[in-house]
Amino acid sequence: MVATILSAFTVADIRKKLAFTALILALYRFGSYIPVPGINTDAVAEIQKNFSGSNILGFLNLFSGGGLQRVAIFALGIMPYITASIVLQLLTVVVPSLEKLSKEGEVGQAKITQYTRYLTVALAAGQSVGYVFLFQSFGTSAGTQVVEKLTLPRVFLITICLTGGCVLLMWMGELVTQRGIGNGISLMIFASIVSGLPNGIQAWWTNPDAVFKVMMPFVALAVIAAIVFVQEGQRRIPVQYAKRVIGRRMTQGGQTYLPLRVNMAGVIPVIFAASMMAFPPTVGQLINTPWARDVAAFFSPSGWAYLVGESLLIIVFTYFYTAVTFNPVDQAENLKKYGGFIPGVRPGRPTAEFLDRVLARLTFPGALYLAAVAALPTILINQTSANFFFGGTSILIVIGVALDTMKQLEAQLMMRNYEGFLK
Repeated sequence: MVATILSAFTVADIRKKLAFTALILALYRFGSYIPVPGINTDAVAEIQKNFSGSNILGFLNLFSGGGLQRVAIFALGIMPYITASIVLQLLTVVVPSLEKLSKEGEVGQAKITQYTRYLTVALAAGQSVGYVFLFQSFGTSAGTQVVEKLTLPRVFLITICLTGGCVLLMWMGELVTQRGIGNGISLMIFASIVSGLPNGIQAWWTNPDAVFKVMMPFVALAVIAAIVFVQEGQRRIPVQYAKRVIGRRMTQGGQTYLPLRVNMAGVIPVIFAASMMAFPPTVGQLINTPWARDVAAFFSPSGWAYLVGESLLIIVFTYFYTAVTFNPVDQAENLKKYGGFIPGVRPGRPTAEFLDRVLARLTFPGALYLAAVAALPTILINQTSANFFFGGTSILIVIGVALDTMKQLEAQLMMRNYEGFLK
């Protein structure tokens, strides 16, 4: 594996892509430490205790890489874009005009991406205004003012800076996807979570429970191995291609397979579910009234309501996203078009029904696996005094993004006849 990594750096094109990706991620981390103008940095240090622990602000702060508790220009992170993507994908199923756009190829997808960007700006602006008043309320309770002279121009300035930071992150993520290695948006979330790794190591090392301190590395390795095993699991559907005559040429038939992964949706359902479940507590924190605080406490990430809701959303989004990314009817038509068929299954509609039946059976255990991994660390924390620091959602995202990025790098290496990571 070390030799493969060194081989990647010997290729000028891959080396440039890796350097570009690293540069964008470094700029992202740097922007998470730059405070927005008009903020009292001394007062920010006083309210940082509100962003620790398992409350919803601590959860959102994890996904912003600590930028939220510093009131940095990247305090919103990339979550408004994730939320906008969720809304547009759901509307694509409901609104006929959007569904028609989604079937128009690259032109339609470009239009939907444009709508996603507009919705991201609107969500980021609304969230920024809410955070201004939330920070101010925290400062008032702490006996200091986070926003000095809370006037309309000052609120407008902070809102523009936070919204602009979110839009800049969206643009940077798209640049990484186009010119770098991996999915830029996912890599930014990955960088935000991994940035808390030193604190996680410190929490493990300073834990007074000696048994937990000894067993934690083995538990972590076992969980990582189990997640990788399930993520890479697939059902291979055999496909036979018959000989065909195209013009004056005869194409040679052969055998291949159609891989159906146990978890075809990847880590996207976990991100979607976390974004949706973060909405009610966020609204409760922003309104800051007694009933709103009760709502925020009810949907706290450490509570059973949050765990049940997140698990159900993960299962729903797993089926939904799998249906979006893999259409059995289109796959059956493509196989029939190119002279392929599944042995023992008639081409056309029977093939589509067979693929749909197999996919449904695979998706159910995959959805249960995602829900279990997302909820298990929180359940263990609630039942014991151990502090795992990272939740199941964070672990799934980190491992899923790492595997996807590794596969893209492997594809780049295989194009140049280098040995890949996966044997």
